[in-house]
Amino acid sequence: MAELQFMLEWTFVSECPIPQDVSDLLVAGEVAVAAYKTIRDNAIFTNKRLIVKDVQGITGKKVEIYSLPYSSINMWSTENAGKFLDVNAEVELWTRAGHIKVKLQKGVDIRRLDRLIANAILTD
Repeated sequence: MAELQFMLEWTFVSECPIPQDVSDLLVAGEVAVAAYKTIRDNAIFTNKRLIVKDVQGITGKKVEIYSLPYSSINMWSTENAGKFLDVNAEVELWTRAGHIKVKLQKGVDIRRLDRLIANAILTD
């Protein structure tokens, strides 16, 4: 499980437009809601799940796609230092698959991310 734990840690750099190619991954009734730039690719929040595209290798031709249905999230937490010192914000998700940590770089609105998760999990 230690190896899986390491693999499930991402950094969101900034919010970005929803990529056009995400439509190839969506099922009927699924809608992309928000997207975030990661170190090499992006993470997309839909109304049903979180999709993270992880570009691998030197050439970046290999892409691994993680799909986390919101129904598998048991609990989450958000942590930040406040408005003026918000440089080390992070979100943690406890899921059936394990523990996932998302680090947020300065400029990513942690409260918006918290609302995205809450709306996905707590509303029908």
